[in-house]
Amino acid sequence: MEMSYHNPVLLKETVDGLAIQPDGIYVDVTYGGGGHSKEILSRLSDKGKLFAFDQDPDALANVVDDPRLILIPENFRYISRFLRFYKVTKVDGILADFGVSSHQFDEASRGFSTRTEGVLDMRMNQRSELSAREVVNNYSEEDLASVLYQYGDLKNSRHIARVIVNSRSSQPIDTTEELKKVLKPFLKGFRDQKFLAQLYQAIRIEVNGELQVIKEFLLQVPDLLTEGGRLSVLSYHSLEDRLVKRFIQNGKFEGEAEKDVFGRVSVPLKKVGKLIVPSEKEIAENNRARSAKLRIAARNKYEN
Repeated sequence: MEMSYHNPVLLKETVDGLAIQPDGIYVDVTYGGGGHSKEILSRLSDKGKLFAFDQDPDALANVVDDPRLILIPENFRYISRFLRFYKVTKVDGILADFGVSSHQFDEASRGFSTRTEGVLDMRMNQRSELSAREVVNNYSEEDLASVLYQYGDLKNSRHIARVIVNSRSSQPIDTTEELKKVLKPFLKGFRDQKFLAQLYQAIRIEVNGELQVIKEFLLQVPDLLTEGGRLSVLSYHSLEDRLVKRFIQNGKFEGEAEKDVFGRVSVPLKKVGKLIVPSEKEIAENNRARSAKLRIAARNKYEN
């Protein structure tokens, strides 16, 4: 059964960023509903090839019947390993959309949404052992506070963690509604949705190891891209975007870019164009687009 997914954000701009060569080899590391992949396929010749990754079994229901497409049901942190399995060591472009899919938000049983009741799950890969319930019920107060502060930017993270730990000592917190009830002291009306969104984001990032996955993925990109090959990346919050921006600028996530013995900066990627954000019209048509940021980069010339 085909799953319902919303339209991809910045579809044309993201695929345009790949500067597609009809006979090239491309990778969509976040297949989801297949929107970006279908657009890439529409620009490829019969000789072109597209590899797509998605660890969510629901995405498999959206696979298009096209001999040029190979969908790999794995996390994109393993991109190099699985491309090698298909005897592919270089590609002409890589696309990544780091957002949680609309389908995952809309499916109450997955526990991603702040608006619908569901079990505390939030796993993008249903085979993973760590779930939101595990984080909320078993993390120490200190570790829980750290997650909420680092990934949700919640200034009162220690107080929130203390309230959660005190509540779970008498009864486990199993559903999103039960978590909301525990958090009632922090819900005061005007900023409730923002507060819940930040808290859910923090737990989701922890459950799925999202920032570590992005780091591992980006570190593999330069070696995979052909000279001039493109990277096109959509991010949806500052933690993701900061990693992408720094890696494109410096080839690393912390500190300054490395220099050679002559003091020349040496980075594997170069920025292409300016930061792209959705138009007001697109945001009006798709609220999910409001926080999206698109960055495009190309592989620099290989060093001798």
